Amino acid sequence: MHDQFSQEALDYHSKPFPGKISVNSSKSVRTQHDLSLTYTPGVGVPCLEIEKDLSLVYKYTNKGNTVAVITDGTAVLGLGDIGPEAGLPVMEGKVVILKKFADIDGYPLCMRFEKNPDVDQYVERFISAVECLEPCLGAINLEDIKAPYCFKLQVELDEKMKIPVFHDDQDGTGIIIIAGIINALELAEKEIQAVKILINGAGAAGIACARLLLEFGFKREQIHMCDSQGLITTRREINEYKREFAQDLPDADLAEAIKDKDIFIGVSTKNVLSQEMVRSMKANPIIFAVANPVPEIMPDLALEAGAFVVGTGRSDFANQVNNSLGFPGIFRAALDTRSSTINQQMKIAASKALASLTKEAFPPEIRDILEQTYPEDAARGVFRKEMPLGRDYVIPKQFDLRVVPRVARYVAEAAMETGVAKVHLDNLIAYEQEVFERVRKNWS
Repeated sequence: MHDQFSQEALDYHSKPFPGKISVNSSKSVRTQHDLSLTYTPGVGVPCLEIEKDLSLVYKYTNKGNTVAVITDGTAVLGLGDIGPEAGLPVMEGKVVILKKFADIDGYPLCMRFEKNPDVDQYVERFISAVECLEPCLGAINLEDIKAPYCFKLQVELDEKMKIPVFHDDQDGTGIIIIAGIINALELAEKEIQAVKILINGAGAAGIACARLLLEFGFKREQIHMCDSQGLITTRREINEYKREFAQDLPDADLAEAIKDKDIFIGVSTKNVLSQEMVRSMKANPIIFAVANPVPEIMPDLALEAGAFVVGTGRSDFANQVNNSLGFPGIFRAALDTRSSTINQQMKIAASKALASLTKEAFPPEIRDILEQTYPEDAARGVFRKEMPLGRDYVIPKQFDLRVVPRVARYVAEAAMETGVAKVHLDNLIAYEQEVFERVRKNWS
């Protein structure tokens, strides 16, 4: 028996047609002449032009607005290794978000490979399959691939391919959390150099988040990390990825490791953070507990124990850490600048873009959408404030149509500054407005 929500989800995915996506033509095919242009003989003309100059593929095809969402189904959401077929609804969902929020055409590709404990062999097979797709794609979003395979895949594919390869499960969460940290530290009047962070969870998201924190300006000694065995220290036998953040300290469990920390980032499992642990942190602690569907600590308990700002991965609480705030705008910018990669500076730029939006009043059009979409926030007057930034609003909302354009602008600027962009955008303010108009048109 399914509960009501589960049945709604099944109906949503199956009616009136199976799945969540379809392919539509961008050109009219109403006459015989139209047909001759879209296929034979007219299609041969752009084919020959592209053969002479491969860069023209961006002018005459949809390559420049295409992202493949690729998985092997080995780490799907919180469901684990459920296989490529069972992971397909998630990939379709990602494609829907790309189209709805950034007007990007995505294609879900769920691939099956024979199970192989040899990481190098598995990665080699995966890479050989994916790199063959480069001619028809503008970028690749790796998704729901288990560690440590995902680390090697992302790095090696990005090195081999001329288009950007982004693993959202690694970096997406960290990008949103850092946006929240930027604002939370400002509200708490804490300096970056003076705080200490504990990350609980040393998988793909935890490691990537720690790396982004370094890029943002935190020092390695400020970042402590726990896995299921406790604090990651130089005394333990650990893999190469955890070793990056091992501290030369005595072994400790989570309760001991969290003492006197300013920030807790949870990318682990439910209910592992107690109120006593929160009370043992520095004054005005910042908590991002993003385990789903049940966070490391429920927000009401954290706030009762003295937390200053609390964020989770859930939409029914304030400060939702949702990757859809980041990847649509990041890919929009990467495609528009024809970037060869999505580097660390571009990811940090996305965080700064998100942080900036919380300090700007909502235009009437945006406010109307948000008040309809988030009635509880609307009842508290969040969207009527001249300065929305506050303890319950350190991260913007997904349905704020300014998010993708702002992220795209900041990321495009970083791409150009770091030399990975092949297309230069002369007026970034105008570019942000162009993306906004595109998003708004697509939204309606």
